[in-house]
Amino acid sequence: MKLSEIKNKLTELDSVDFVLHNGTKVPDHFHVTEVGIIHKHFIDCGGTVRDEKVANFQLWNANDTDHRLEPQKLLKIIELSERVLGMEDLEVEVEYQADTIGKYGLEFDGKNFILTTKFTDCLASDSCGIPAEKRKVKLSEIAVSESACCTPGGGCC
Repeated sequence: MKLSEIKNKLTELDSVDFVLHNGTKVPDHFHVTEVGIIHKHFIDCGGTVRDEKVANFQLWNANDTDHRLEPQKLLKIIELSERVLGMEDLEVEVEYQADTIGKYGLEFDGKNFILTTKFTDCLASDSCGIPAEKRKVKLSEIAVSESACCTPGGGCC
């Protein structure tokens, strides 16, 4: 989800709610302690130099259970970050404390912002020699059309 999409959603909402991918709601009294740019300049295992940037939100829970972040307040924090940091319309990544700091993608389900799982991957699989994962198919489940069948005298053999 891009920063501009979040800003648009915030103008339509009465409350800001985040939900983990497993359905667990982030407590209502969360704080957004950081809005920033994460810049990652790296080389992958195939030798390709890469450059990635994401907008980053850090969510944090304190013991002030009466705290509620209103949509307009978060919108103002984002707009300040855009002005001061020169933040572009980047994809948003969210940091949230679990057993350790977790990194999540972000989606919107019409009411809540959903923290989605992120996965590691080899960016140079063509250089690494890792074979592509083969799709497992049961031959008995393959649908066969009439025109695809060989019939005696059909000329397909």
